[in-house]
Amino acid sequence: MVRKTLKSFREKFPAQNIRPVSLPDTDVSKVRAKWGMERLQDGSIVGIVGGGPGGMACAITLKRLARERGIRVQTVIYEGKTYSGVPHYNQCVGVLSPPIRSLLEDQLQVPFPDHLVQREITGYILYSDNRHIELQDESEPSFAVRRITFDSYLLDQALQWGVDVRQSRVTDLELHPDRVILYSETDYLRCDVVVGAFGLDDGSIQMFERATDYRSPEFLYSIVTKIHPGMDYMAQIGNKIFAFLPSYRRIEFGAITPKYNHITINIAGKDINTHWMDTFLRYSPVRQILPSNDSYDHNSLFYFKGKFPISIAKNYYGHRYVMIGDAAGLVRPFKGKGINSAFQSGIHAAQVMMHEGISRQAFKLFEETCHEIIHDLPYGHFMRRFAILSTNYGLLDFFIHFAHQNQIMQNALFNSVSAHKFYREILRETVRWPVLKDAFRSFYKYYGAKFHQAETK
Repeated sequence: MVRKTLKSFREKFPAQNIRPVSLPDTDVSKVRAKWGMERLQDGSIVGIVGGGPGGMACAITLKRLARERGIRVQTVIYEGKTYSGVPHYNQCVGVLSPPIRSLLEDQLQVPFPDHLVQREITGYILYSDNRHIELQDESEPSFAVRRITFDSYLLDQALQWGVDVRQSRVTDLELHPDRVILYSETDYLRCDVVVGAFGLDDGSIQMFERATDYRSPEFLYSIVTKIHPGMDYMAQIGNKIFAFLPSYRRIEFGAITPKYNHITINIAGKDINTHWMDTFLRYSPVRQILPSNDSYDHNSLFYFKGKFPISIAKNYYGHRYVMIGDAAGLVRPFKGKGINSAFQSGIHAAQVMMHEGISRQAFKLFEETCHEIIHDLPYGHFMRRFAILSTNYGLLDFFIHFAHQNQIMQNALFNSVSAHKFYREILRETVRWPVLKDAFRSFYKYYGAKFHQAETK
């Protein structure tokens, strides 16, 4: 039966009489655009869930590139937080690291907000249980800011670029082959593509996991508080961040960051709570830095708890959606540079949407642009585990002792704490035979002396 049908078809429609159907170029473009195979066009709409640094960077870049192409792209940011009138806390300490000035001024064409800088950070002091070392170099300093004022500044810049910012939370979304639907507390938006820039917000994660194959990254909890000790104390504390790797198994690291009129204190770990922040505040090296109890009331301290990623999210892009910054896990897994990473991933995502397309295949190029962070993850996980083992078994005291004698080890500690270099670079520079030979020799002397002291007691 099938053979007879085919024979009849060939007799009625000889091959030479069959002509391919050609569509006008404009119709082809419309079909490609409808199914997300085309780059953003005149009249395209982009919805961005989250108005932090990543979301703002993506929106501003879209507006800038659209202006260069001479097209109109409506960019809508949904942000539930208010930046004025109501206190707002963020687990991000608010340290802007190099090359932040270049990212803002050269890539986003946004002036660096020097007026928001509360303190220039010129180095770090790293503490173990019994030792410490001062770490600094002559490179560009970091800048301590209040995150709420920095985010507000970015919001103002986005508005100047013509970004539509809506103070509302997205409550649900639908992904269709030819469109995306966003439902918010105040309105409804039909757009061509959605960008997830919501950090690790639980509600947004659940919403995207329902609608897509996205799965959130692994994370650590972070608890932040601050103390206003008076301006005399702030004048004496200096311009360095105090970093701690205590031997408490629940606390992976902690820090004291000086701002203008207060110090910000944060800890991070897999399973931390207020008890562990209280414990950290009583930790002997921390007590040496904190002001006396007379200058603040410990019971009145406000604690804020948040999360930050330590792995890449699964399926962080797909047809008509892409995640950036913390939502994608595109940060260093141990010491993050989260603001810089959010900026960079937001810029890269905008460039792909504007120049390549909004399909899953197009967003593979976004993954390629973030290859430096992705390729550094295994090295970062190794460094994180190595740091945990070193603190748990008392080896960090030795490494700090050795860094006082060896400049390469000192550089490695600085770059690990400051995030000035990728972990693979740090390991490449440090794990060399001359350094290892000096380390073994120093290790023998250090612990030989300690055993000798123990025997003579």
